[in-house]
Order: sequence, then C-alpha cells, then structure tokens
Amino acid sequence: MMKTSTRNYWLLSTALFAFFLTWSFAFSLFPIWLNRIVGLGGEQTGVIFSINALAALLVMPCYGYLQDKLQLRKNLLYTVGFLLLGSGPFFIFVYAPLLQAQFYLGVSIGACYFALAFMSGVGALETYIDRCGRLTGFEFGKARMWGSLGWACATFFAGSLININPDINFWLASSSALIFCLAILMVKAPEKVEAKLENQERVQMRDAMALLKLPTFWAFATYVMGVTCVYSVYDQQFPVYFASLFDNMAEGTAMFGYLNSVQVFLEAGGMFVAPFIVNRIGAKNGLLLAGVIMAVRILGSGVASDPISISVIKLLHAAELPIMLVAIFKYIARNFDPRLSSTLYLVGFQFTTQVAASGLSVIAGMMYDRIGFANAYFVLGAVVVIFLAISALALCNDRDAEFDGLAVAKPAG
Repeated sequence: MMKTSTRNYWLLSTALFAFFLTWSFAFSLFPIWLNRIVGLGGEQTGVIFSINALAALLVMPCYGYLQDKLQLRKNLLYTVGFLLLGSGPFFIFVYAPLLQAQFYLGVSIGACYFALAFMSGVGALETYIDRCGRLTGFEFGKARMWGSLGWACATFFAGSLININPDINFWLASSSALIFCLAILMVKAPEKVEAKLENQERVQMRDAMALLKLPTFWAFATYVMGVTCVYSVYDQQFPVYFASLFDNMAEGTAMFGYLNSVQVFLEAGGMFVAPFIVNRIGAKNGLLLAGVIMAVRILGSGVASDPISISVIKLLHAAELPIMLVAIFKYIARNFDPRLSSTLYLVGFQFTTQVAASGLSVIAGMMYDRIGFANAYFVLGAVVVIFLAISALALCNDRDAEFDGLAVAKPAG
C-alpha cells in the first residue's frame, strides 16, 4: 500500500497541476484579452492590475495567518476550490460586461474575486505544500514542478483558442478546477504529523506582528519590493509588447501561447533541479542569482526588436522563477520561525509585492503609452539593478535555523 506521504505528494502535485491549469486558462493571455476582446488601452489595463494588487493586499495577510493557524487542515483550500469552479461564468457573464458598461465597478468586483481565488489562493496552496513537504520529507520544488507543467499545458492551447472563441479558455478553467477540488479532498496528513501538530504551540496574532520588528524581515521585504515586484510589473503587459513585434497581433498572440508553453515546460524541469542548485549555493545566493536573471531579462527586452530575440528573452523566465521560488521558501525556513511560513510567504513576499505593484502598475502603464515599451524596460531594469545591490548587503547569509518549531523531515532525493 502506498505510504501516506507519497500519496499526498502525488495528490498535491495533481492539485498544483489543476490549479495552474485553471489560472493559465484564465490569465495567461489576460492583458491581450483586455486589449483585443474587451477593448481597453494600456493605462486602463494598468489601473486593473493596480486595483487587483490593492485587493490582494487585504486578503493575503488574512490567508497567511489563517493557513498558519490551520497548519495542515484544508478548510481554506476548499474555499479556494469553490471560487475556482466559478471562474468561467464569472469572466464571461459578469466581468467582461461590467468592464464595458461600468468600468470601475467591474474592476472592483473582479479585483475582489481574483484576490480570493487566484492571487492569494496560490500562496495558500504553495505554503500548504511547502509545510507538508518539510514535515513528511519531499522537496517543494519537485511538487511545484507540476504547477509549471499545468500552466504550460494550458498556454500551449490558449493562444489559438482565444482566436477561435475567447470563452473556451474560461470554460476550460472551470473544468480543471474540478480536478483541483477532488485532489484536495483526498489529501490526508500522516497520523504522526497530525499528533505532533496538535502538541505544538499555536500561532498567535502577536507572533505574526512580531515579524514587523525584525530587521531580517525588512531586509527580505526590500528585496521583494525592489526586485521581484518590479519584475512582476514588467511581466504584466509583456504579452502585448511581444505580440506587437509580429506582422499581426493574431499571429503574435498565438506565438506567445506556444512559446510560453515551451518556456513553462522548461521551467518545470528547472523546478526539479532548483532545490539542488539552491542547496549548493545557499538561499541568499539563490535569491541574488534569480535577481540577476530578472535584470538581464528586463533590460534585454528593451534591446530586443524582433521576434527571435524577444523569444530568447522570454525563455530566460524558465531559469529565474524556479530558483527564486525555491530560494524564497528555503530563506524563510532558515531565517524565521517555520510555524509562520504561510504568513511570511503571503505577507513578506506576496503582500509586499502587491504593495509596491499597486502604485507601480499605473506608472508602468503610463510609461508604456507615452515613452514606449522599450524605454520603459530600461527604467524598470535600472531599478532592479539598484535594489539588487542593496539586497546583496542586506540579506542574511545562510545559517542554521534558530527556531525548532516542529522537527523537519529530511527531503527524499
């Protein structure tokens, strides 16, 4: 009979695969959908991303604290699954009509839904899997690989499907959400782990608030705001710029879907090897290496002026994201109380990213409209380089964890 930990690895990998299928069908071509189908400009799209970020600010701290309180209980993941099931009808019958008729009302309702289902939901799922992996003995990166494969599978078809009928992608998003719900339903924590968790001191609000007094927390937040946040803002409307370099937008949109799929397949392989890289060079150096790749990609996008060169730049994402995600979780585990891993990930990483993105998205949208994508990328790239230099001095070197919390199982492989 399959061990509980092995069974959970495959179930949680399936859940990640299905979650990212849903997310990709709904969002991989989101800016193109807003531009071509809904009819919005760069500045309006920037407003949408900005308000989405503000809504996520309200949800992420709550999700992080709740998941730390719940430990390996699945109540929050059930809520996320229920919201994902409604993604197709929401996009088609609620969101698109509202954006065209009552723009700001549509933006506000959409932002609340996206924050609850996707932008905070992914953090709740990833931190649940990271915690389960640490307690039962498998690497987060090896499970997260299946999320990348899910995104790749969806994006391979999304670029062509949007040219046939954009509604198809949204119906497929709801269909894959059903797989997510079934996989989460079947997950069961090992009895020995559940018993240890019951005897562990419960997370209190004062524990989470105490993070704000730690210099190590603010050093980590500086890296997130100045490096990963700027990169996420750069990535928001990159599909529009990519498609514009082709002879027509339809061809560029389809090619983006195909190339994005290849990139994410490569990213999945990167997820498999990233734990070995980060374990060898250390969590801090892993964060810095990911930041260097981000800076190269942003600045390189300003130089690229043809479909081939911009496609090569796009593929760099396959190396950057796996190293960054694995390094973030390992940095958190080695420098903070592991009982607060969800709070640290959703507040220290996701929340901080959205704080900075809430203002920067609009500024970036204005730059795209007024000085062009290439010049805007030079500005964003320069910001990343500056904050990367600051982070090299501010981030903590690897050290043994001071917080025992709960004994961590040695990852297999």
